Parts: sequence; C-alpha cells; structure tokens
Amino acid sequence: MRDIGLGGAADSDIARHAREHGLAVVTRDFVLADIRNYPPADYRGLVVLELPDDAVATEIIALLGSFLRHEEWIARLSGRLAVVDPHRVRFRPPLS
Repeated sequence: MRDIGLGGAADSDIARHAREHGLAVVTRDFVLADIRNYPPADYRGLVVLELPDDAVATEIIALLGSFLRHEEWIARLSGRLAVVDPHRVRFRPPLS
C-alpha cells in the first residue's frame, strides 16, 4: 500500500481504492472480512490470510503462494471473500 500512497491508511480508504480501481485486496486484517461492511460483490476479490500474529514473512508468502497456485480459485475470486488458512480455504459466497 505504501507504493500507492496508502501506507497506514484506514481500512475504508483501502477498500474504496480497491473498488474504484477494480483491484483485489489481500490482507491479514479480519475487519475486511465483515461482509456487512465490505460486500464481496463490490470487489475483484477479498483475500484474508488467517495466520498467528507472530507469523513471519516466509509463512505469509508461503500461504499466499499456495492460494495463488490454484488458478481455478483465482479465476472465480471476483465478487468473493476467501479466508485462507494453512489447512483450508473458505469462500463466501461458496464456490459451486
């Protein structure tokens, strides 16, 4: 986010930027998983990585990489929330 001038920005500002520019959001912040405030249909995708607070960069990169290797998930991410943990991925709305 720092690259586009949003380092330290509020969640609502990041979400607005993503909506306005047709971008997916990848975060560890569960605030963006609240579909009442951030309806997945408004975004190219919302991906929340669920890891312990003490996770290091290599763990975060490994988890994101394992998610991104599933091309079928990426192809169907638009309009969905994906909560990704080391053992499973939950989509809302679910993949059919």
